[in-house]
Amino acid sequence: SVLSRYENQITILSDYLEEFPETDEPVWILGRQHHLNTDKSKLLLDISARLWFTYRRKFSPIGGTGPSSDAGWGCMLRCGQMMLAQALICRHLGRDWQWEKHKKQPEEYHRILRCFLDRKDCCYSIHQMAQMGVGEGKSIGEWFGPNTVAQVLKKLALFDEWNSLAVYVSMDNTVVIEDIKKMCWFPAQSSGIPHSSAHLHRSALGQNRNTAGLCPGWKPLLLIIPLRLGINHINPVYIDAFKECFKMPQSLGALGGKPNNAYYFIGFLGNELIYLDPHTTQSFVDSEENGTVDDESFHCQQAPHRMKIMNLDPSVALGFFCKEECDFDNWCSLVQKEILKQQSLRMFELVQKHPPHWPPFIPPTKPEVTTTGAELIESTDKLFELEEEFEILSV
Repeated sequence: SVLSRYENQITILSDYLEEFPETDEPVWILGRQHHLNTDKSKLLLDISARLWFTYRRKFSPIGGTGPSSDAGWGCMLRCGQMMLAQALICRHLGRDWQWEKHKKQPEEYHRILRCFLDRKDCCYSIHQMAQMGVGEGKSIGEWFGPNTVAQVLKKLALFDEWNSLAVYVSMDNTVVIEDIKKMCWFPAQSSGIPHSSAHLHRSALGQNRNTAGLCPGWKPLLLIIPLRLGINHINPVYIDAFKECFKMPQSLGALGGKPNNAYYFIGFLGNELIYLDPHTTQSFVDSEENGTVDDESFHCQQAPHRMKIMNLDPSVALGFFCKEECDFDNWCSLVQKEILKQQSLRMFELVQKHPPHWPPFIPPTKPEVTTTGAELIESTDKLFELEEEFEILSV
């Protein structure tokens, strides 16, 4: 708690600017443009509608005997939760959905929130993310980087049948169109797990079975692109392309920040990035008996934080959501037009075909799960082995 308070004070002193400046420059938030002179209140409503996940305390110990608070180490996990939550909001409620305090919200909204509650039986809880991180070489309580969080989300999404997301995490700064379309059009199949064993873990990671997800079709895409935009500091040559990503209608923002200090970046104004800050410690919140969640602490209702883009650590991860294939095709066109127009030092590459020197692309499928806890991690060993082989061959 002492570390958490210290972090909060440092963040406030170094980055927090309470009011937006008087300017004619537009503000971009996750693909939407706002003008401070004419619709500042609309801008603030748009920001407060984003789900805001922060440090929490007094939840059940992770793994039964681990920490009961993530203060001081869970900030990047919380940022990953925020990016994924934004994808789920777009999937079920639409990008233009708005949140208002004390206003009744649809069931889908509360169901999304329940995915992230700090309980071991919620599919994207701090418990599940921390334990899945063990397979990525991260001890429970250890700080994650953007790429590690992306890999964890990709694995957890395999068990989430309600949202039925296809999560693609790019490798070697390269997005392969052929692989994404193969994954998103990959017909869902039965995992072959006997009902008697599969139901044991469904409460944690499966939610309710989505029979519609068993039909061939486009699975909504969560695309995460981990990048290194410099050595010790961000290279200025990338700044314009980085800002362009926030203008795209598919934008989910970016994960990043400063060393051991993660933020969820949702937009920009001029040369300042706008972000949601997880470095506030709040008490654990559980769902009510009727399934609703007291959601006021999950929305930041203050003016957002800003930081100069040149202060950004070069290790980041961009996020995009494509609900339909046409959204992905449009994203590819925008990338070709806005990101790849520079012939040197491109932020990332977009290629049509799977590189011939890479191992064959196999869409990930849910591994067999017969119990919970540590054995869930063991059941994903084959996923880790496949990725390690891929990384060795690609090097």
